[in-house]
Amino acid sequence: MSKISALALSVGVLGALSTLMTATVWKLPVWVLFLAWASFFFVGTGVSGLLKSVACNWTGIAIATLTLLSVHNTSSAVLLAVAVGVGSFAMVQVSRLAWVSATPAIVFGFAMTVGTIAATGNSITTAGVSNPALIAATTALVGACFGIASEWGAAALGMISQVTVPRRVVQ
Repeated sequence: MSKISALALSVGVLGALSTLMTATVWKLPVWVLFLAWASFFFVGTGVSGLLKSVACNWTGIAIATLTLLSVHNTSSAVLLAVAVGVGSFAMVQVSRLAWVSATPAIVFGFAMTVGTIAATGNSITTAGVSNPALIAATTALVGACFGIASEWGAAALGMISQVTVPRRVVQ
């Protein structure tokens, strides 16, 4: 089996499982999970990819949270635009740090937060487990774990497909 076929099979099975789990057991937004999963493959794979992906996503979530908190009590489109501009500036600047150097993965985290607010209707100031930033952060971690699981699943499938069964010699 080719590497791409093994990865496709692994991602397909785990994609179905993650969708079933988020629809029934974990009330997490599946699209945030898939963004985090994509982030994992974008920043690099393996345990270091998982750690960097989560760090970048969480950095974006933190910047989005601070951005939204700064304009929470205003309805001014101009102030919102300025705050998002400052947040966008911060996302690029923070990527100077090696452990969060993947700017697109930081932007994913920002988008995860804003999208979760839109999807849930909960404000960034919502307390407890319904807080959109907390939901996004949890889902980013789960998505990165699905990323590494799909990588390991593909590797296992690749190893299994390489095993040859000895033929019995008939005399």
